[in-house]
Amino acid sequence: MSWGFESDETWQAELDWVETFVREQVEPVDQVVEHAWNPRDPVRNALIRPLQQQVRERKLWACHLGPELGGEGYGQLRLALLNEKLGRTHSGPVVFGCQAPDSGNAEILAHYGTDHLKRTYLDPLVEGDIVSCFSMTEPHGGSDPTGFRTTARLDGDEWVINGEKWFSSHALFAEFLIVMAVTEPDAPPHRSMSMFVVPADAPGLERVRDVSVWGHDEPVGTHQYLRYTDVRVPAENLLGGRGEGFAVAQTRLGGGRIHHAMRTVGLVQSAFEMMKRRAVSRSSKGTRLADKQLVQEMIADSWIQLEQFRLLVLRTAWRIDRYDDYKRVRADISAVKAAMPKVLADIAGRAIQIHGSLGISQELPFGKWVMESFHMGLADGATEVHKINLAQALLRGTEPDDGLFPPYIRPTLRARARERFADLLAEVADDAEPVR
Repeated sequence: MSWGFESDETWQAELDWVETFVREQVEPVDQVVEHAWNPRDPVRNALIRPLQQQVRERKLWACHLGPELGGEGYGQLRLALLNEKLGRTHSGPVVFGCQAPDSGNAEILAHYGTDHLKRTYLDPLVEGDIVSCFSMTEPHGGSDPTGFRTTARLDGDEWVINGEKWFSSHALFAEFLIVMAVTEPDAPPHRSMSMFVVPADAPGLERVRDVSVWGHDEPVGTHQYLRYTDVRVPAENLLGGRGEGFAVAQTRLGGGRIHHAMRTVGLVQSAFEMMKRRAVSRSSKGTRLADKQLVQEMIADSWIQLEQFRLLVLRTAWRIDRYDDYKRVRADISAVKAAMPKVLADIAGRAIQIHGSLGISQELPFGKWVMESFHMGLADGATEVHKINLAQALLRGTEPDDGLFPPYIRPTLRARARERFADLLAEVADDAEPVR
C-alpha cells in the first residue's frame, strides 16, 4: 500500500489548465450572465457555449459520467480536485457539464431509464442542450420523505400524478422533472414511493409561484412551488420498479452530496484567499491587520478548518472510487455533508469581519456565502439528519460493557497488567538490590 498527496503529472497539467481557464474565462462570465442554468437566455448561450466547446476539446466534459454516457470516467477523486476549481464560480459547473441537479438526474436516467427516455432526455441532458429538475420535497415534508403526500395512480397504460412539490429548483428552465410520488400506500414507508419522468409541459403541471432565496439576486425565483393535478405520463416513465423510489433517489443523492462538498471547498478557498489579501493590505492604528494577533487567529483557524474539510472530502471521494458502492461510504458522505455548512459559514464570516463594512456590503460575496451555508445545511438532507445517520453508523456493532465500572478504567488495566507480568515482576523484585 502506498500513500501520496500529489496528482500524477498528466492530471496536474489538466488542473493547472482549469485553474487558468476558470480565472480568465469563466469568472468574468459570472459578472454578466443572470443564470447559467437558463438555456433560453441568448446572452448565456453566446458566452457559455463556446467555453463548453473548449472543455469538450480538452476532454473534461461531464467528468462525473463514464465513457458510455459521454463522460471521461475519471472517478470521484479526480472529480473532487476538478470541482475545487469550479466551486468558486457560478457558471463553472455548467461550463464543465457537471452541474446539479442535472448531474444526478443523468445518473438516474442512465441506470433506470428506458431507451426512449434516454434518447429523449438523457442524451440532450448530457450534451448540455437542456436542463432538468429534481422535484422531491413537499410543503409539509422535507427531512422526512416518508410523510410525502403526492400520489401516482396507474390508470391503464398511464400514471396519474396528484400533489404539491416545494423548492423544485430550476423547474423554471427544465425540459423535464424527476418526481417522487406514493404508489404503494399500504407498503412500509421506504417501499411506498416510486419515481417518474414528467415533461415540463405536461397538462396539469402548474407553477404556483417562483421562490427566491436570500443572497441570490435573480429577477425571478428559480426554486418553484409546483402543483400536480391529474398529470398523466406514460407507464414507461416509471424509473426503477414500483416502490423503489428511495433506492432510485440514493443513486443521485450520494453523488450529489459529495459533489456539493467538492465545490464548497473551492468556495471556501476563495474566501480564505480574499481574507489573507485584505489582512496584508489594510492597516489599523499603525500596523497591518495581518500583524494583529486576533486576525492571525482567524486566519490560522480558517486554514485548519479548510484543510481538515478538504482532506475529508478527498478521502471520501477516494473511498467511493475504491469500493464503487455509495452504501458502503454512506457514513463518510454524511460526515462530509454535516461538516460542510459550518466550514463555509465560519470562514465566510471571518472574511466579513476582516473586511469590515465592505465585507457586509453587496460589493463582496461573503454575505451571500453565509446564507449559502444555510442552504447547504438543508439541501440533500438536513445537517441534523446526517449527524444522526453518522452517529448510528459509528455506534453500530459497538458492544456494551457489563459491570458497575467500564473495563478500561486505570485500576482495572493496572491489575490486568500486573497479573500478566506477575512472574517477571516477581523475578525482578527478587534480583533487585536493597535500597540503602
